[in-house]
Amino acid sequence: MTPTRLSMLALTAFLTLLAACTEPETYPVSGEECGPTDPVQELDASDCVVLPPAT
Repeated sequence: MTPTRLSMLALTAFLTLLAACTEPETYPVSGEECGPTDPVQELDASDCVVLPPAT
C-alpha cells in the first residue's frame, strides 16, 4: 500500500469516527439542534444535481 493511499485511508477513518461522535438531533459541524422548521427538511434529491461548468 502506498503512503498516499494509507494516509487517505487513515483520514477517511478519522473523519468517519469524528462524525459518529456527534450528538443525535444536532448538526455535526455547528452543533446546533435540528428542528422541524429547518430549511433542509424541504430539500429533494433533484436539488443536489451538479451541473457541468459552462463553456
